[in-house]
Amino acid sequence: MSTSSLDSFKARSSLSVGNKTYEVFRLAAVEAAGFDIKHLPFAHRILLENLLRLEDGVSVTKAHIEALAKWDPKAVPSVEIAFTPARVILQDFTGVPAVVDLAAMRDAMVRMGGDPNKVNPLLPAELVIDHSVQIDESGHAQALTLNNQIEFSRNKERYAFLRWGQDAFDNFKVVPPDTGIVHQVNIEYLARVVFANESGQAYPDTLVGTDSHTTMVNGLGVLGWGVGGIEAEAAMLGQPSPMLIPQVVGVRLSGKLPAGSTATDLVLTVTESLRKLGVVGKFVEFFGPGLASLPLSDRATLANMAPEYGATCGIFPVDHETLRYLRLTGRSEEHLALVEQYCRAQGLWAEPGAPEAAYSQILEVDLGTIVPSVAGPKRPQDRIALPELGRSFAAAVASLTKPPKDEPPADADRIEPELKNGSVVIAAITSCTNTSNPNVLVAAGLLAKKAVEKGLSTKPWVKTSLAPGSQVVTAYLSDAGLLPFLETLRFNVAAYGCTTCIGNSGPLPASISKAIAARNLVVSSVLSGNRNFEGRVHPEVRANYLMSPPLVVALALAGRVDIDLTKEPLGTGSDGRPVFLADIWPSQEEVAAVVAKNITAEMFKETYGRVFEGDAAWRGLEVPTGATYAWEDDSTYVRNPPFFGDMTEEPGHVVDIARAHALAVLGDSVTTDHISPAGNIKKDSPAGQYLVARGVDPKDFNSYGARRGNDEVMVRGTFANVRIRNLLAPGTEGGVTRYLPTGEVMSIYDAAMKYKLDGRPLVILAGKEYGTGSSRDWAAKGTNLLGVRMVIAESFERIHRSNLIGMGVLPLEFLPGESVGSLGLSGEETFETIGLPSVLDDFSGKRELTVNFARPDGGTGHFKACLRIDTPQEAQYYRHGGILLYVLRRMLKGAA
Repeated sequence: MSTSSLDSFKARSSLSVGNKTYEVFRLAAVEAAGFDIKHLPFAHRILLENLLRLEDGVSVTKAHIEALAKWDPKAVPSVEIAFTPARVILQDFTGVPAVVDLAAMRDAMVRMGGDPNKVNPLLPAELVIDHSVQIDESGHAQALTLNNQIEFSRNKERYAFLRWGQDAFDNFKVVPPDTGIVHQVNIEYLARVVFANESGQAYPDTLVGTDSHTTMVNGLGVLGWGVGGIEAEAAMLGQPSPMLIPQVVGVRLSGKLPAGSTATDLVLTVTESLRKLGVVGKFVEFFGPGLASLPLSDRATLANMAPEYGATCGIFPVDHETLRYLRLTGRSEEHLALVEQYCRAQGLWAEPGAPEAAYSQILEVDLGTIVPSVAGPKRPQDRIALPELGRSFAAAVASLTKPPKDEPPADADRIEPELKNGSVVIAAITSCTNTSNPNVLVAAGLLAKKAVEKGLSTKPWVKTSLAPGSQVVTAYLSDAGLLPFLETLRFNVAAYGCTTCIGNSGPLPASISKAIAARNLVVSSVLSGNRNFEGRVHPEVRANYLMSPPLVVALALAGRVDIDLTKEPLGTGSDGRPVFLADIWPSQEEVAAVVAKNITAEMFKETYGRVFEGDAAWRGLEVPTGATYAWEDDSTYVRNPPFFGDMTEEPGHVVDIARAHALAVLGDSVTTDHISPAGNIKKDSPAGQYLVARGVDPKDFNSYGARRGNDEVMVRGTFANVRIRNLLAPGTEGGVTRYLPTGEVMSIYDAAMKYKLDGRPLVILAGKEYGTGSSRDWAAKGTNLLGVRMVIAESFERIHRSNLIGMGVLPLEFLPGESVGSLGLSGEETFETIGLPSVLDDFSGKRELTVNFARPDGGTGHFKACLRIDTPQEAQYYRHGGILLYVLRRMLKGAA
């Protein structure tokens, strides 16, 4: 995407690196105009360059550049700017529906007399297939081969569709399945740090991605964050992302990690601290003398979990460690020279002893105080020091226990009799958060080696798996001689993908499932992932703990979480003596020696030299051709979505929402997993019934995530998480509600369809942190298709709020201190907004409107709510019924 800047600051210049000369936009020109940009955090310097280069007098003006240059770190964000990333990255669960939408937009262009080829990515877009593989097989040598075969048989149609997309769209590449995890592939191969385009411009590599953990790349100094698929599609089509200039919280790191502590322990501690501080909607920037002791892989771990600590991103500056990592991962010396010289010339290079930037707040973190930790049982920010794990679980059991659905069978105690509350039934070394970090993976391998040498084995009821985020991991664990020891403990490589971290943990053994149900057990998973929300890892597992890979291995040996690993043995060795964690925990020196000896640039070059090729199955797919997609009427995976079917050339007028019934009343921390689950589809659910009616065998249901190209499945799966609790239907769990006109309890989907026949708009009432978790556009798309016109919550997570607007759903917030409970709302009321059309465009004062409600007994009332459409651009999206309708109308007029 070439640009022609108005260049009000005369920033256009050149930079010679080797025998090449690049056009650059120098930040020093803003300094020369009288602005002190040295006080800006690195993140804002990157944004400033973005505005300088893309100044067009419309989306980006001289006033926008000046507002950023004189940024006040203490001011409440109020100035909107337009950010245009250098590229877009996608994964297949969110990427498939994005490509489906682009294909549907091409159809709509044809229908309305436009050119379908106008619907084409203007920015480089790279999709990594990593979310589809499941742990159907584990703990044996054939697990990887069998899981790959099962994955391909389930997803052949989806993969052929993506191959069509790769051929049909410009600037769109697909990394085939069984290669790795998107964010690990990004930092190890795709990330440029400094981008050099075909026009000879050099500029910071920036991105948005259709996955909330896109933030991992900030560990490399690449500014990026997760957005919904809707916003990513708009970015691909050249639409800038509107954003308020954010506050930046600085995290000053000092000291170094002590023996026995890992980057995982550090990120869980930082997550806990930043959640308490409150960083939603803010950038986080890491700085300070402690940076020098953190390898890039540890930085990437910290950047990865920005969504868990609530920030838009957590960025590190570029320095010598960045160059060391780029060299290790096989980037060319020519590119390394460009990165160093560009960053030094632009003030984007971290010089030791340089003056600190100004930050909105500063959190002090002494690395020397970090202790071994886990987080759980159902939120990443709930950190537990390792000695407290057993006591913490014991205290949580009561709240995790739910009334049994059926009477226990007579032989309940004889089914897997060793299984009890606290038993570990899943132990997974998984997720880019940790499998991108050689230090913790080598530590797991060394711990496994010592455990095997002591004669320990994993407990038979534990389902074990190793799912690296890159094939390089297998290479170095194998070269180091550690993989056989992991395999002895049944941590065989089972997949290259997200697997257990996103809920693709596969089935438990039948006897284990039967025992859990028969005795109503609260069993546990332990995983090296980044999320552990209710119902996410496995629907039968209520307690889920995040931890480092070596601790995952340790707890698989112990087989339970009701244990103090600092005092109780993991088991009995072959010599009859108890073996404690301290007996087999590897030293930092042992880990460092293995890493230094066995990880080479050649491994990365060999692995990524063939990254876009795929295996024989991928290359042999039958792929349709043509500018528009030939939709198959009987497909249960890929359908033409309804979002553009009723589109008109001009949007209708915004009107108040009237006579809305509540579809659900929800509590705090309702996640996008609750709203639109990614996991298994139950046979008796509305989605399952739909698939059965179309001849799909339940064994071929696949997951909700894999079915995101089919709107009929996804709307039926909205609010279908088995752990969601709707206060409109007390005493129930799962996607059920009360159809208020009759009081009948039914599925949320069935009730929504009844309301649609009644002509009733719907509302969701919720508590704090509504929409926390994954950047899941179907959580907003499904909400829209159910007929929900507004969501009223105490607070929203950033991405989901944006996604709701992107689908034409109104986000409203209760005023501070007010809630469903404080206002005495039951959810049985009808609701209407007052003043929406006038408040929508008025950004001069309070963004408040009135919500009236009427109770079934005839009583009435009202309350004020804050309209969370925060920028004029978002108001435009809402007016058009969503961002894609806005973009498509502009394309039809030739304005995009």
